[in-house]
Order: sequence, then C-alpha cells, then structure tokens
Amino acid sequence: MPRMVVSIDGVVIKEVELTKERTTLGRRPYNDIVIDNLAVSGEHAAFHMAGNDVAIEDLHSTNGTYVNGKAVTRHELRNGDTLEVGKYKIRFFNEAEDPQFEKTMVFKPGMVPPPVAARSAAPTTGPAPLSGFGSAGGTAITAVIRVLSGPATGREVALTKVVTTIGKPGVAVASVTRRHHGFVLAHVEGPEPPELNGARIGNDPVPLKDGDRLALAGTEMQFVHV
Repeated sequence: MPRMVVSIDGVVIKEVELTKERTTLGRRPYNDIVIDNLAVSGEHAAFHMAGNDVAIEDLHSTNGTYVNGKAVTRHELRNGDTLEVGKYKIRFFNEAEDPQFEKTMVFKPGMVPPPVAARSAAPTTGPAPLSGFGSAGGTAITAVIRVLSGPATGREVALTKVVTTIGKPGVAVASVTRRHHGFVLAHVEGPEPPELNGARIGNDPVPLKDGDRLALAGTEMQFVHV
C-alpha cells in the first residue's frame, strides 16, 4: 500500500497510507491529511492513486509543492521520493514498484511495533540495541549490525524483522531490509547517505554480504550473517 511519512526538522509526526483515489493535503481540517501550519495552504495538494501508481498535484498553493527539490504542478511519484510542503518533508514509499521489496515499517522513538504473527524465535542474550539505533522487533536472528566505533563499540543490532532502521533521527537514518535473497541497505533520511565499504550508496537499495563495513553519522559498523 503506498504510504507517506511526514516529518519536520527530522522528527516524524505522522504516517499515512493512501487508500483512496484522491487524497487531499492542506491546513484546513476537512483535508484527509491536515498540516496545521501557516506555510501550508488551506487546500495545498492532492494525491491521485490509480492502482499502485500515485501522482501529486499542487492545488495552486501559495508556497508551492516540491518533489526532490523541484517545484511541481503535477508529478508521478516514485518509491523514495521526498516532497516538501512548507517546512514539512514527506517521504513517499511505494514498495509495490519492486515486487521483491517486502512491506517496510518506519518507527520513531517511543513507537510500539504492531503485533506480528508468532514465529519460531531463537532466544537472544546479546546486548540491547544502542541509543539512536532501533530494531523493528523480535523474531529469529539471521544477521546483525555490529558497532565498531564510538561509545557503543561491540554492541549488536539484531536484524530480526523485515526492516530495521539504524542511525540518529534528524541527522542520518538508514534501513536494512530482508528480502528473499538476502539483506539490502538503503538511505532513509539525512543529507548524506551511508557508506558501504568506503563508498557512499546511491538512491537505490544495495545488497549486503557478510563482513561488509558501513559508516553512518560518524559510526562505523559491520554487517555480519549469523
């Protein structure tokens, strides 16, 4: 299901799934997505959904609607696009564009993951995830992210769910997603994407292999298959 994650100053404030053919965004309370800020017009923009395809239309807003830094009047959205409405940033996710991409989840500090179907789980006695790094839940461990630098050196983040987010909210966030063929790394938030084996990754998810070195927000890590 196409969805959007709305944030301001790096803090996620809401997540919205697109379920209707037309979804409106604006300051007025009758909009489907309400952003109560004077930089946002009363009826600012509309999302049009046809199947898995989504387009955004600017409704003659005062301050304009931007996609990936460019002003648009109507634009077909792609998975990972970043929209700007006033000071708000909206990250668009549509994993249906890639049939191998499993459903992702975005969590912020304090959010509780929704319940998942019970699976056989191996007990873990390892250290808890470090501050600023979050795992999306608890099923059997198949891989971990091991911290190699900083005050949390030696700690491990278990990759127990479909998606695990790592990083510092508001500074730099990346995700590690489990696919049928293995794990992939993707940039989620921040001006600079993570480094993989010394090279910055691009906009597309990149596969991970045992022993790969990661760097994000000044922290060195290693991907380890267990």
